[in-house]
Amino acid sequence: MIHESALIEELTRLTQAQRAALKKLGLSSVRDILYHFPSRYESSAEVKRISAITHGEVVTLYGQFTTLEMKKSWKTKVPMAEGSFSDGEHTLRVVWFHQPYLAKMIPVETLVRLRGTVSVSKDNKKYISNPVVEKAQGIPFMDNADGLLPVYPESAGVTSLWFYHAVKRALESGVLRTLKDPLPEKILKKYHLPSLTAALVWIHKPKKEKDAEAARKRFAFEEVFLIQIARAREREVKTREKSFEVDANRARVGAFVASFPFKPTRGQKHAIEDILEDFSHAHPMNRLLEGDVGSGKTAIAAASAYAVVTSRPHGQNFGNLQTAYMVPTEILAKQHFNTFTSFFKDHPIQIGLITGSGCYKYPSKVNPNDATPISRTQLLKWVANGEIPIVIGTHALIQKTCSFKHLAYVIIDEQHRFGTLQRHAIAIKGGATPHLLSMTATPIPRTLALTLYGDLDLTILDELPKGRKPITTEIVPPAKRHIIYDKIRTLIREGRQAYVICPRIDEPDPKKALALQVRSVASELRLLKGKVFPELRVEKLHSKMTPKDKEETMAAFTRGEVDILVSTSVVEVGVNVPNATAIMIEGAERFGLAQLHQLRGRVMRSEHQPYCFLMVERNTENARLKAISTAKNGFELAEKDLAIRGAGELYGKHQWGLSDIGMEALKNIKLVEAAREEALLLVKGDPELSGVPLLRTLSEKKASALHFE
Repeated sequence: MIHESALIEELTRLTQAQRAALKKLGLSSVRDILYHFPSRYESSAEVKRISAITHGEVVTLYGQFTTLEMKKSWKTKVPMAEGSFSDGEHTLRVVWFHQPYLAKMIPVETLVRLRGTVSVSKDNKKYISNPVVEKAQGIPFMDNADGLLPVYPESAGVTSLWFYHAVKRALESGVLRTLKDPLPEKILKKYHLPSLTAALVWIHKPKKEKDAEAARKRFAFEEVFLIQIARAREREVKTREKSFEVDANRARVGAFVASFPFKPTRGQKHAIEDILEDFSHAHPMNRLLEGDVGSGKTAIAAASAYAVVTSRPHGQNFGNLQTAYMVPTEILAKQHFNTFTSFFKDHPIQIGLITGSGCYKYPSKVNPNDATPISRTQLLKWVANGEIPIVIGTHALIQKTCSFKHLAYVIIDEQHRFGTLQRHAIAIKGGATPHLLSMTATPIPRTLALTLYGDLDLTILDELPKGRKPITTEIVPPAKRHIIYDKIRTLIREGRQAYVICPRIDEPDPKKALALQVRSVASELRLLKGKVFPELRVEKLHSKMTPKDKEETMAAFTRGEVDILVSTSVVEVGVNVPNATAIMIEGAERFGLAQLHQLRGRVMRSEHQPYCFLMVERNTENARLKAISTAKNGFELAEKDLAIRGAGELYGKHQWGLSDIGMEALKNIKLVEAAREEALLLVKGDPELSGVPLLRTLSEKKASALHFE
């Protein structure tokens, strides 16, 4: 009998290449092997004989190569590997274009598993080009003739078949008898979940699809449950922390909001009330404000900051509590600084801006209606002694040189762009635990928010300011490009402005064979200035420009001195130019849906009709682009994207630290809500989890694996 903590090498011999591959996959123990689940399954019907294959079919074949050689194609002289593959009865031509080295790497007359798409040549002979080939240690269906063959995620050095045999050895080693099920018996019964040992057998050696589905449901619940336990314990700890006392005077905040140049929406009023209610508690607020593009999150940030900075430090009748507002880019920091100064223009509150390229203070002593540049040393001194209550900045806010006297409130904009450590670094700047408001305009499915941000209270802004028109989004094939150019020309003649977004900054090197043939800022600027819009003012903006040049370009565009801004997605987050009402996104299929939604949000900031033109490179149906053209808002779009692509591709398990099965779970709102409910009940009854030490250990391990970088 072998224990789950035993090293993989105690189970099977490893080559140097296999050790390296397993390390890359993060697998070292027998338990890791058991929890390396199949990504899909093949039935015996998918394993074909050569005599039964048909054109266009994706097939799996077992057999051996009788010949394999390097050569060049007859007409084009493309280097290639070509061989003759036999299943013992018939032979088939197999070819790899541009990969001649494979002729030396694949062993001849050795049993292999081959998977690829069947093609037919001009002389009506079947062949397979560029298949996936791996060495086979017997044909697995001989062991599991009535079941399904698991196909595992691979890495260079370890194949799916290697995992098949390694798992088979593990299951036969008696390791299952050493495992303890972390899920309580009552939860297994309540949700009809298989036990740990049954689930491990069913997921690796299912007799039928239902077995595999039941096992995946169990492991999905387990992973989300462990995360929810960790988040519930974090919430419990935060309720025991002491925070700053904020005088959440509704009348005073109401008068401040009444001074805004617009009437707040019901959603904004509700969000402000949520925050003021949180301020009235003794423990720190931890809230996520998820608002669609242009829904007015900055105004909520300003109103809540006003409540904080007009409150006195505990036991004092002088001074102010402080607010730090951290944003991901300098352009956005400067924009929020300008927005805040406009909100506070009739209120005697000093506001500071600190970025990598410079510092400002509002109001200026010379001109009370304007800001003035000051030295970093002076600004840091005033922040440290509490003279400046509101500080807006980028990562510069978390540098060691930046300290606060009474930091009571931290606002983080587009919080997913900051790592966990960065958010923690700003949160501990004031010594005591400040209130925290995280904000995002990135559409997040409810399941993801409940799972990964389970320690935060959630407020959703799903209402746009009055007078805003719904955006018209159009997918534009190459043949209709000239029509869009004419539309943009007409809009600009009417006094509007436009963005043109490109996937890259510079043109690709034509000498590189694999250079992506996509539009760049450089080529598009030249085309639009020289041929399409020679009469208009066209400028560029991208990340390689100096901060000063970027700021000057954006300022000119904001003032209406530039008609068309050709840019990369650097304008994705928060840039606010109300007069810009049209956006052309080149190579739209190369952007993610959340990013496309952010980009089109740049032209949804006024009472004028906004337009978004998704320029595609081919006349092919694209489900994702169709979704963005029909979704009413970001929340609906997030759910559609989750359904179309799945959470793994949408968010990336490496980005979040979730397994493939954990990502699958994000499609199941009932499962996530059930796991959350059970976790909250468990932690409420036993905060230290002293009665379930295994759950405590596993949830802490899962929490440490989660990240948001």
